[in-house]
Amino acid sequence: MTGAGIQSGDLLVVDRSVQPHDGDIVVATLDGGLTVKSLRKTEDGWELASANPDYPSFPVDPDDGVQIWGVVTFAVSALTKR
Repeated sequence: MTGAGIQSGDLLVVDRSVQPHDGDIVVATLDGGLTVKSLRKTEDGWELASANPDYPSFPVDPDDGVQIWGVVTFAVSALTKR
Protein backbone atom coordinates (compact mmCIF):
# COMPACT_ATOMS: atom_id res chain seq x y z
CA MET A 1 0.00 0.00 0.00
CA THR A 2 2.96 2.27 -0.65
CA GLY A 3 0.79 4.37 -2.97
CA ALA A 4 -1.49 5.03 0.01
CA GLY A 5 1.36 6.15 2.26
CA ILE A 6 1.70 2.81 4.06
CA GLN A 7 5.21 1.32 4.01
CA SER A 8 6.38 -2.21 4.77
CA GLY A 9 6.90 -2.49 8.52
CA ASP A 10 4.45 0.27 9.45
CA LEU A 11 2.20 -0.33 12.44
CA LEU A 12 -1.47 -0.03 11.46
CA VAL A 13 -4.22 0.99 13.86
CA VAL A 14 -7.46 -0.68 12.81
CA ASP A 15 -10.86 0.30 14.22
CA ARG A 16 -13.40 -2.48 13.88
CA SER A 17 -16.23 -0.23 15.14
CA VAL A 18 -15.94 2.24 12.23
CA GLN A 19 -18.36 1.75 9.33
CA PRO A 20 -16.27 1.48 6.13
CA HIS A 21 -16.91 3.95 3.31
CA ASP A 22 -15.84 4.31 -0.31
CA GLY A 23 -12.11 5.12 -0.45
CA ASP A 24 -11.25 3.90 3.06
CA ILE A 25 -8.17 1.76 3.61
CA VAL A 26 -9.40 -1.47 5.19
CA VAL A 27 -8.14 -4.78 6.51
CA ALA A 28 -10.07 -7.63 4.93
CA THR A 29 -10.04 -11.41 5.02
CA LEU A 30 -8.98 -12.90 1.68
CA ASP A 31 -7.89 -16.46 0.87
CA GLY A 32 -7.67 -17.38 4.55
CA GLY A 33 -5.45 -14.43 5.49
CA LEU A 34 -5.61 -10.71 6.07
CA THR A 35 -4.88 -8.05 3.46
CA VAL A 36 -4.76 -4.25 3.41
CA LYS A 37 -6.61 -2.70 0.48
CA SER A 38 -8.61 0.35 -0.54
CA LEU A 39 -12.39 -0.16 -0.47
CA ARG A 40 -14.13 1.09 -3.60
CA LYS A 41 -17.78 1.32 -4.61
CA THR A 42 -18.52 -0.04 -8.09
CA GLU A 43 -21.65 -0.42 -10.20
CA ASP A 44 -21.82 -4.08 -9.10
CA GLY A 45 -21.13 -3.56 -5.39
CA TRP A 46 -17.80 -3.21 -3.61
CA GLU A 47 -14.22 -4.14 -4.47
CA LEU A 48 -10.87 -4.26 -2.71
CA ALA A 49 -8.23 -2.43 -4.72
CA SER A 50 -4.46 -2.32 -4.29
CA ALA A 51 -2.59 0.98 -4.38
CA ASN A 52 -0.22 -0.80 -6.80
CA PRO A 53 -1.82 -1.20 -10.26
CA ASP A 54 0.22 -4.39 -10.82
CA TYR A 55 -2.06 -6.20 -8.36
CA PRO A 56 -5.68 -7.06 -9.21
CA SER A 57 -8.82 -5.82 -7.50
CA PHE A 58 -11.14 -8.30 -5.79
CA PRO A 59 -14.92 -8.09 -5.40
CA VAL A 60 -16.18 -8.05 -1.82
CA ASP A 61 -18.24 -11.23 -1.82
CA PRO A 62 -19.05 -12.83 1.54
CA ASP A 63 -19.90 -16.05 -0.34
CA ASP A 64 -16.21 -16.24 -1.33
CA GLY A 65 -15.08 -15.64 2.25
CA VAL A 66 -14.15 -11.98 1.71
CA GLN A 67 -15.07 -9.83 4.71
CA ILE A 68 -14.13 -6.34 5.81
CA TRP A 69 -12.36 -6.82 9.15
CA GLY A 70 -11.86 -3.16 10.04
CA VAL A 71 -10.91 0.35 8.87
CA VAL A 72 -7.30 1.54 9.07
CA THR A 73 -7.38 4.80 11.02
CA PHE A 74 -3.63 5.41 11.52
CA ALA A 75 -0.32 4.17 10.13
CA VAL A 76 2.74 4.59 12.36
CA SER A 77 6.17 4.63 10.72
CA ALA A 78 9.52 4.12 12.42
CA LEU A 79 11.86 7.09 12.14
CA THR A 80 14.95 4.88 12.24
CA LYS A 81 15.58 1.46 10.75
CA ARG A 82 17.12 -1.09 13.11
